[in-house]
Amino acid sequence: MTNQVIVWSMLILPWLSLFFMKKEEIRRWMPVALFTMVTNTIIIDIGVGLKLWETRVNIFPLDQMISFVYGVLPIAAMWIFKFTYGRFWLYFVIEILLSTLFIRVIHPWLHRRGIFIWLNQDFLKGIWIYIMTITHYLLIYLYGMWQDGKFARPHKNRS
Repeated sequence: MTNQVIVWSMLILPWLSLFFMKKEEIRRWMPVALFTMVTNTIIIDIGVGLKLWETRVNIFPLDQMISFVYGVLPIAAMWIFKFTYGRFWLYFVIEILLSTLFIRVIHPWLHRRGIFIWLNQDFLKGIWIYIMTITHYLLIYLYGMWQDGKFARPHKNRS
């Protein structure tokens, strides 16, 4: 399998999985996916600027992990919210397990293929990568709650 097939698959295949999600659920969780895309774009840009990582294989003319940021991550966020929303600890545990899978299994495979390179191995091996991802997942969950109206004040009827 070529690296281009891999990066295109990371972009397209997750979106195809939405055929298995109800339209109402897609509508409900799409704001979470969009928030995930925006925040990950910022995180990736900061990491590239700080020379923590870089992408060596991308989808022309796009750059810097675009297939992962706009494919796998937002759709995974939608599916995770579909099955865990309202049960924070389940959400948190699943996100930690998936992060560990990415950091310890998927990333080394992408690194060996020359697709995604960590320039700062100490960051990857240290607790900082987990602090960053946990903080990000907390923000995503809080955003999902806000979108769902959990922080809204009840309206008072003025008669």
